[in-house]
Amino acid sequence: MNIAELKKTDIANGEGVRVSLFVSGCTRHCKNCFNRVAWDFGYGEPFTPQKEEEVLHALAPDYIAGLSLLGGDPFEPSNQRALLPFVRQVKERYPHKNIWCYTGYTYKDGGIEEPQAQCGQTRELISLIDVLVDGQFVEELKDIRLKFRGSSNQRVIDVKRSLERGCIVLYLT
Repeated sequence: MNIAELKKTDIANGEGVRVSLFVSGCTRHCKNCFNRVAWDFGYGEPFTPQKEEEVLHALAPDYIAGLSLLGGDPFEPSNQRALLPFVRQVKERYPHKNIWCYTGYTYKDGGIEEPQAQCGQTRELISLIDVLVDGQFVEELKDIRLKFRGSSNQRVIDVKRSLERGCIVLYLT
């Protein structure tokens, strides 16, 4: 997996000050996507053990609320396979920090609805995420008043409560 960008102090992609990791690779190609350069799976630099440690180190300060995963798309299967062991490390090292994830795919029943994004890592990766912003960006539904999403079809989902209750629980409406 390659990473397109690493922001060590980000306030736009989740609540609080966050470390935001933008992965490379997306097959969705939403019209007027804000990060088209990251569609290419080869864009950026490899997510090496040294880069993983850099991200883990950036998460250490008390003022960092957590990690945000964006892209590209973290739920492209090749990205899921690379992210799952890393997200496990984040949860182990920083159990009190939260993880937000942005995907163009759709959450359903503890997994991803679209078959092309499903792989052996999907359910476990979702179970480690606290907040999932799902749904393809739709230019015609763009609304700059929305918090943490670009178009009104996208949902900000409380994954932990959704898994506990067996239905979608929105984190933000």
